[in-house]
Amino acid sequence: MLSNGNSLPVITPPHGAHETFTDAKAAVQRLKELYAEASAFLCETFEQSVSGDQPDTRYRAFYPQISLTTTTHAQIDTRLSFGHVPAPGTYSTTITRPDLFEHYLTQQVSLLLEHHGVPVQVGWSNTPMPVHFAVANDPNITVPQEGAMGFPLRDVFDVPDLSSTNDDIVNGVAQMSDDGASPLAPFTAQRVDYSLARLSHYTATKPEDFQNHVLFTNYQFYVEEFEAYARQMLADPETGYTSFVGPGYQSITAPDQKLPAPEKLPQMPSYHLKRADGSGITLVNIGVGPSNAKTATDHIAVLRPHAWLMVGHCAGLRNSQRLGDFVLAHAYLREDKVLDDDLPIWVPIPPLAEIQIALEKAVAKVTELEGYDLKQIMRTGTVASLDNRNWELRDQSGPVQRLSQSRAIALDMESATIAANGFRFRVPYGTLLCVSDKPLHGELKLPGMASDFYKSQVARHLLIGIQAMETLREMPIERIHSRKLRSFEETAFL
Repeated sequence: MLSNGNSLPVITPPHGAHETFTDAKAAVQRLKELYAEASAFLCETFEQSVSGDQPDTRYRAFYPQISLTTTTHAQIDTRLSFGHVPAPGTYSTTITRPDLFEHYLTQQVSLLLEHHGVPVQVGWSNTPMPVHFAVANDPNITVPQEGAMGFPLRDVFDVPDLSSTNDDIVNGVAQMSDDGASPLAPFTAQRVDYSLARLSHYTATKPEDFQNHVLFTNYQFYVEEFEAYARQMLADPETGYTSFVGPGYQSITAPDQKLPAPEKLPQMPSYHLKRADGSGITLVNIGVGPSNAKTATDHIAVLRPHAWLMVGHCAGLRNSQRLGDFVLAHAYLREDKVLDDDLPIWVPIPPLAEIQIALEKAVAKVTELEGYDLKQIMRTGTVASLDNRNWELRDQSGPVQRLSQSRAIALDMESATIAANGFRFRVPYGTLLCVSDKPLHGELKLPGMASDFYKSQVARHLLIGIQAMETLREMPIERIHSRKLRSFEETAFL
């Protein structure tokens, strides 16, 4: 037993010494065992407590932890932008859901062992596991709202603590832990658990369903086309796609199966065209606005996707553009405001060559235009994202002047947020938009115009995004994860 701040004694699972491992699979297996033990302990004690009087003990379990200690300044192979620590010292991270992240953890630990030639240590951390996150693994258990139980929940169990759930590591302001260890991974266990719970809430799909390649859109029309494409893929076993999952935890594995729609769509409906190894494609309809874009990317980032792209509609700002033209963003004017505290606007958001090339090649393939002819339907330039949907009603000397000074060619409300959060979270990003209106030139998005536009353009725009993702899927991981996304003091884990 451990002592607690209140008078109740604290009961925890038995604690053994940390173990050393030189095999990544064995280390991850031990993490899975420790996590399962902690989670089961909290689930069992919670079920015993919830129906009775206030317990006379407090129950606590801890997240597992993995750490590495190196003592040498010897130069290692740093051609990869990840998989190694920058200097001698101890590095550690708490781990949650090692079953969900098994492939990722095995890959990252393997690189550590290969590059540094020292074992990793696995054992219990000093970070309590909130009971809410533990029971989330058991669909038969629900945590009642505060006050619904016969005793204060936090008197008996640890609950989520937002004071220690933050983005300090990815924002570059994290301090050493109390034991002197530096961060080994970009997110702590509590931060990951928080986002996994939010993903289920906002998307009505499981975190396990998300694929490594994520498309974001701001219109429902893309969802309909994505489902049609998914059914085509499921009809051909050679594609490697195995199932299609929609909101409400509904799934189909055959092209002619019915996909039941939930009675009420979640805030950000998500759809997953899955492959067995997670290399399929996820489409998230984030709706309109930078706040939604930030919310979605804040939480999807903990899954460590290999790329995310925005494929939505935009306002064309040049008179030479036509409705249906494509815009490939190579720079962003950020006036969305939602990330200013985490990533100041003076931080440049660079284009990533691998993403840009994949998108341009996909446009050429789908439209059958190449080289100079491609300029007929695609413009490359700056995309502006504003937080005001009715920006065009402002005084022309305000936002319009800044748009002109920035040389912006298109405007929307989400793309810069998605790109900036990709930069912040080290997730490769890109933007390919489709011009749906030209408000500065008298072509507003009116019902009749919109109908014709959607019919002719949505299908091929989505197909371009899908084909770009399929190109990126074939790239080696060390190529897609650019050094442009890594600072000079980085975590070893991707």
